[in-house]
Amino acid sequence: MIWISDAWKDYELLDTSEGERLERWGDYLLVRPDPQVIWNTPKRHPGWKNWDARYLRSSTGGGKWTENALPEKWLIRYKDYLTFQVKPMNFKHTGVFPEQAANWDFIRERVAGAKRPVRVLNLFAYSGGATLAAAAGGAEVYHVDAAKGMVAWAKENAKASGLADKPIHWIVDDCGKFIQREIRRGRRYDGIIMDPPSYGRGPSGEIWKMETSFYPFLLETVKLLSDDPLFVIINSYTTGLAPSAVGYAADAVFAARFGGKTQVGELGLPVTATGFMLPCGAAGRWIP
Repeated sequence: MIWISDAWKDYELLDTSEGERLERWGDYLLVRPDPQVIWNTPKRHPGWKNWDARYLRSSTGGGKWTENALPEKWLIRYKDYLTFQVKPMNFKHTGVFPEQAANWDFIRERVAGAKRPVRVLNLFAYSGGATLAAAAGGAEVYHVDAAKGMVAWAKENAKASGLADKPIHWIVDDCGKFIQREIRRGRRYDGIIMDPPSYGRGPSGEIWKMETSFYPFLLETVKLLSDDPLFVIINSYTTGLAPSAVGYAADAVFAARFGGKTQVGELGLPVTATGFMLPCGAAGRWIP
């Protein structure tokens, strides 16, 4: 299964070659490294000679934007319901993962189609694309991320999207600690979204490793689902973790309790110059 995000107008993956991707973000052209681009095909698009900023990795780790002719931030829009602030930041990121658009549409449609009050939990919620999609569908959303700056950025995106007055709870917290408190409170959710990191440290020095921490995390998260759940979405950018592994773990936890099945696959972006699809991470969607 490949979920392709091909409905963008303000974002376009123009070309890929030699470990880099050439992208249009609104009016600006960016070149960024991508480990999935293992081919050295001819660079067909003229934008390779006319980009506004390029991120170069350092041989000692990290990297930096070079010849940066970009504003501090600018807006891009997805369809008629989401608007994002793009901000080039450290480690090549821009604050938006455009391949997630396929999930945003799924979330909004699933929430709106329920025809009832829906509560959604978004864990490791970053700059809020999935949060805003759920809110646009009519859900009450709990947006949880440990980075205060990212939660503030998500709030800016909500305002830009015309969703600032929606019932979104902005929470700066460690996701593991938050779900334990929610279990004790007895709060339940009809949909859960998560984008766990490959590696991280909690506020008290706890180590998160996807290989060892993910499954125990799912065993706790399932306790937060309502009696009539709508979906669980799991995203993974962990190198080497197959989509089927995400699916097996989800079925062993969510399907074992509620039935249903996890669809698994890759998120992808179409490449304008070649017609190829660039794989951009694994995803699993459990529905009862």
